[in-house]
Amino acid sequence: MARITGLGGVFIKSHDPKALSAWYRDKLGIAIEDWGGIAFKRSEQTPPQTVWSPFEEGTQYFAPSPRDVMINFAVDDLNAFLKEIEAKGVKVLGRMDTDPNGLFAWVLDPDGTKLEFWQPK
Repeated sequence: MARITGLGGVFIKSHDPKALSAWYRDKLGIAIEDWGGIAFKRSEQTPPQTVWSPFEEGTQYFAPSPRDVMINFAVDDLNAFLKEIEAKGVKVLGRMDTDPNGLFAWVLDPDGTKLEFWQPK
């Protein structure tokens, strides 16, 4: 039987896709391609898995975002990454350093999408 082999991408709507791509490039340091997004390549720094997980409709985990989606980005050094983005004016909503899966922190992008940054254990 044919099967799904992994997550092929994350696609989101934006009222201004070019401005949103520029924010991800300028504030988060993501190398945006000419077509407006990024293709993450597998490497030894890539997390061992990609997670897909539905949440209950009433979850507060995405708060304060009004959006129905949250994006999780893996980072190699959460403390250094947060210092870099805060210096660029990005407000960190909070962080969690006690999760058995690693370190976590959250921000909102200009469209109000909650972004979760994860440094795996």
